[in-house]
Amino acid sequence: MTTPQFVPYRDRHEPAEPPERAAAAFCSVMQRRRSVRMFSDRPVSRATIEWCVRAAHSAPSGANKQPWRFVCVQDPAVKARIRAGAEAEEREFYGRRANAEWLRDLEPLGTDEHKEFLTTAPWLVVVFQLTHTDGGGQVYYLKESVGLACGLFLAAAHHAGLATLTHTPSPMAFLGEILARPAHERPFLLIPVGHPADDCVVPAFACERRPLDEVMVVV
Repeated sequence: MTTPQFVPYRDRHEPAEPPERAAAAFCSVMQRRRSVRMFSDRPVSRATIEWCVRAAHSAPSGANKQPWRFVCVQDPAVKARIRAGAEAEEREFYGRRANAEWLRDLEPLGTDEHKEFLTTAPWLVVVFQLTHTDGGGQVYYLKESVGLACGLFLAAAHHAGLATLTHTPSPMAFLGEILARPAHERPFLLIPVGHPADDCVVPAFACERRPLDEVMVVV
């Protein structure tokens, strides 16, 4: 049996201000995050995307297996293929798959099968979940682990002044085909990343959040 190895935790983040003020400052930044569908084509450097992926890669995961792959697309031709595949699935969704209640819930967003943002945003980050490691080993708490990494990516992009959208055309198998990913990588989330357009607007109700006492319970 392997003996666990531990090292001192010396590089802890210790903010200059008390925890309450540091948490409030971070909350103030994150409360300004919005899901954006109107992007500028203004370039975003590869280094910026790399730093955001590094932040995402710091996420916890089951047994530290890190079962994620961030495929970052900037090639216009590949983005066009992704848009075509996504719009094909969205036409099926809006035309046949979604029930009446789901469509009513989407009405305030003003969305339809047209996804111009997939070719306008300078980057599309496609997050894949690994059903096993590249070497064939098991992974654990797969969706939980990948979801945590995606959340950190969104936070990092917002902290960098960028806009994002969590886009989930379903099914998403076309993404693996277009990006030539191996069978053990399954699409999890499609994230356009860039600067918001100068005339960007967001749905009014998306700025609302339920009161804290509806989402937090202290016992």
